Amino acid sequence: MVKALVATSVTQGFRDNDYHWCVDGELVWIAPTCSKDRDDPDGGCGCGRGFAGLSSHRATTTAMVRTLHGISREDYVMVLRSSVEEQGYDIVDVEGLADSLLDLVADLPDGAVLEHRLDYVQVRQGVP
Repeated sequence: MVKALVATSVTQGFRDNDYHWCVDGELVWIAPTCSKDRDDPDGGCGCGRGFAGLSSHRATTTAMVRTLHGISREDYVMVLRSSVEEQGYDIVDVEGLADSLLDLVADLPDGAVLEHRLDYVQVRQGVP
């Protein structure tokens, strides 16, 4: 089993520029930031503050920590690799990317809602 990030609509609206176009519960990752958002998470694209869905290839500003029973690290790497290749990203070290995403949430409790702001990922404040 792994603990990973999944898309969630929980806490949507906490920030004025929240968005949620993913499918609730789908695995998400933090895709590279484009030039529009590189210096401003509130830039024109939205990728500087979003998590990208591995299935829908859509995005959301909120992700939830979930323990995924029946999914191994190898399964997670396979799903991540398939999705980033499908989306056209040239990521050489997908295993390293997977490990960094898994490490990011390893010590967080299930149900924690996170937001992404450029190089920072944090638990949303004021979340029940």
